Amino acid sequence: MAQVDRRVVLLVVTLTSFLTPFTSSSFNIALPSISKEFSLDAITMSWASLSYLLTSAMFLVPFGRLADIIGRKKLYVAGTFIFSVASFLLGIYPSAEIIVILRAIQGFGTAMIFGTGIAILVSVTPPNE
Repeated sequence: MAQVDRRVVLLVVTLTSFLTPFTSSSFNIALPSISKEFSLDAITMSWASLSYLLTSAMFLVPFGRLADIIGRKKLYVAGTFIFSVASFLLGIYPSAEIIVILRAIQGFGTAMIFGTGIAILVSVTPPNE
């Protein structure tokens, strides 16, 4: 196995671990403007936020186990890719329904990131540190 620069791993995991809750908070702050722009009712606004939370909570443990089976790095990179693509598409979303779906996909990617990030850090850090 190749030598891993722990500082790079720490930086990447820290950034993605910060990015996901930051994105969730910023979306919630922007929700009144989004609801006004798309004429969303209260139920749709709730689903836009809840779809993210539900999917990330629902898939967190299964993705942690899956990472142990197929590899943490693969799942982490896939989660980061899924989260990033969903975030990009949210910037150009055409309808309220798509917002809810893309937020759920973001939550899916978040579960992959959170389910593996700390495990990756632990695996590259020696026990005495």
